[in-house]
Amino acid sequence: MTPPTRTQVIEEFLHGTKVKDPFRWLEDEKAPEVVAWMKAQDDFTRERLKALPGRDALLKRYHDLYYLDAVSAPIKRAGRYFYTRRHKDKEKAIVYWREGEKGEEKLLLDPNAWSTDNTVSLGTWSPSWDGKKVVFAEKPNAADEATLYVLDVEKGTRSQLDVIPGAKYAGPTWTPDSKSFYYEWLPTDPAIKISERPGYTELRLHQLGKDPKTDAIVHERTGDPKTFLGGGVTRDGKYLFVYVSRGWNENDIYFKRLLPKADKDWTLLIKGVDAKYSVDVWKDVFYVTTDEGAPNKRVFKVDPKKPARADWKVLIAEDKELAVESVTVVGGHLAASGLRKAISEVKVYSLDGKPVRTIELPGIGTASNLIGLEDDDEAYYAFSSFTMPQQIFKSSVKTGKSALWAKVEVPIDPTPYTVSQVFYPSKDGTKISMFLVHRTDVKKDGNNPVLLYGYGGFDISLTSAFTSFIYPWLEAGGIYAVPNLRGGGEYGKAWHDAGKQTFKQNVFDDFAAAAEYLVKEGYTRPAKLAIRGGSNGGLLTGAAMTQRPELFGAVICAVPLLDMVRYHLFGSGKTWVPEYGDPEKAEDFKVLEAYSPYHRVNANAKYPPLLMMSADHDDRVDPMHARKFTAQIQTATRGQSLAWLRIEMHSGHGGSDQVAKALESSADQIAFLFQTLAVTAPASVVLPASAPAAPAPAPIAAPVVPPTAGQK
Repeated sequence: MTPPTRTQVIEEFLHGTKVKDPFRWLEDEKAPEVVAWMKAQDDFTRERLKALPGRDALLKRYHDLYYLDAVSAPIKRAGRYFYTRRHKDKEKAIVYWREGEKGEEKLLLDPNAWSTDNTVSLGTWSPSWDGKKVVFAEKPNAADEATLYVLDVEKGTRSQLDVIPGAKYAGPTWTPDSKSFYYEWLPTDPAIKISERPGYTELRLHQLGKDPKTDAIVHERTGDPKTFLGGGVTRDGKYLFVYVSRGWNENDIYFKRLLPKADKDWTLLIKGVDAKYSVDVWKDVFYVTTDEGAPNKRVFKVDPKKPARADWKVLIAEDKELAVESVTVVGGHLAASGLRKAISEVKVYSLDGKPVRTIELPGIGTASNLIGLEDDDEAYYAFSSFTMPQQIFKSSVKTGKSALWAKVEVPIDPTPYTVSQVFYPSKDGTKISMFLVHRTDVKKDGNNPVLLYGYGGFDISLTSAFTSFIYPWLEAGGIYAVPNLRGGGEYGKAWHDAGKQTFKQNVFDDFAAAAEYLVKEGYTRPAKLAIRGGSNGGLLTGAAMTQRPELFGAVICAVPLLDMVRYHLFGSGKTWVPEYGDPEKAEDFKVLEAYSPYHRVNANAKYPPLLMMSADHDDRVDPMHARKFTAQIQTATRGQSLAWLRIEMHSGHGGSDQVAKALESSADQIAFLFQTLAVTAPASVVLPASAPAAPAPAPIAAPVVPPTAGQK
């Protein structure tokens, strides 16, 4: 039996509805009773996970899969190349630099050396335009909270003056003289609730060598905790931009001309009304990408001297079949990356909008946009698929010729496996696409173990991208399924809109329909079907578990939202109101309370086994959700439904960035599935070890600073 949990009688009427909250006391993580409860739960869970058959073999296999050598695409600054490299004997990736592409590799930032217990992580990092300095963020416990530092590239020394706390949302952009940078700043006053802090974000300018306390505020806070404020300066230093975003569906853009003479006031470029915009700038032209009037996005050419909306000129029209994700100026051209039926496509246009070419990718998978500078023909892009580890290609924008620059060597044999894309009807008849990964010789006899992974929110797309996590599962005869649920961005703005706020139930219906399709087509049966999701995907699995418990044989729910009546009071919750709705409003509350997993637990239901994955320093989605829901399941079902809570220590919303912890987490999850679904691992596979978590639980509301102009 799991450790006991006391209940507390709390009943209140919200918008005329009686709401029970028996575990509100678990919201206070610092209370001694809650601390003791968490330890008891975590100890109980880990003791049982460690005893699961096959776990040791999984640990070994994941060790081989996660400790790898890998290199990122480089960032080029004044002839210097900056990139990250993973080493098979290191816990964290290291940033290196070299003089010229063929120069000697030199160490720049090594987070492995920042703490004795590896609990300090590297966050954002950005080299100056002259390549002589790097501003970077340190994040204790892999949380979102961060502090900025400045490093001298050649000397490898940190400045003692340029230390800036309050960098939770910072995305620094350097001025062209490399003597200053703009950044987003938040107060660190603990008296300000985490849920209120986004509204305190300011855009500031820091001059190297000056006391950060004297940094100029170039754009004041919005005062609205439901908004994100971000901004940056263009490469030529002529224009400064500020974005004010309300959720993931709309934003406003302001700009100032800084050179040759600085404007006194901000100019409103666009006021977003149910539309979002991003800007890239080159040679006094604004290239604006937007879904305004075009769900799959289109590109406008804008003269900064005539910024009125009526003067914008369409440069690239909307493609009804290609959902554009990003557009950037690189090598004197426009590069646009997008998804066609959830499959990556990268296109190159001239600066006057004429099609030049579609880049020939290695296969059906996921590609980044071109990475490079506006006036440099040399560009890079990354590609991977479910069966192809990441490869980095070097490309000429002018000629289109590409060559392999770096690839990841993973100890797997992908040849026995195949990737297919199927389409199935959801509850309302909408066709949903889904990727299936499995052995080529799979039999549709209803006996295959299936792991169904989903997200469905925040305009985030799930595509065919490599993850080592799934290979021990595949090697044991499992099938991996990834549906493109509404709420995601796979099919543009309309797809996202169809899965948010009052339409959120569509996401859960799409997920249940995916399970029903897999059963109907003979791939599996409910007793062999597991679901997994993290963050917003944790809400998805919680809703699926409480709405359709008979459909699933096991559930893995990670860093989730589950109390949708009080979600806005914790973490970054207020910034997600545009996505979910506002519990303070009666009409939104009715929708939220109706599907809120914490409130849907029924003592008379039989729930599938649950492994709840939480993190002790998650300052984005408060771990109170995981605690309360686990307690609710354990108590309401009187222990008849297995519900284990695993708490990752010194970890934030995205988990730990230590390989050792990642492989432990992965081994625990797969061992749990093997046990609950009665899967026998093949003896030949001392089980291919862990990898960076399955399509890693996508950030629910990553403190993303909207795209800033001119920053490459």
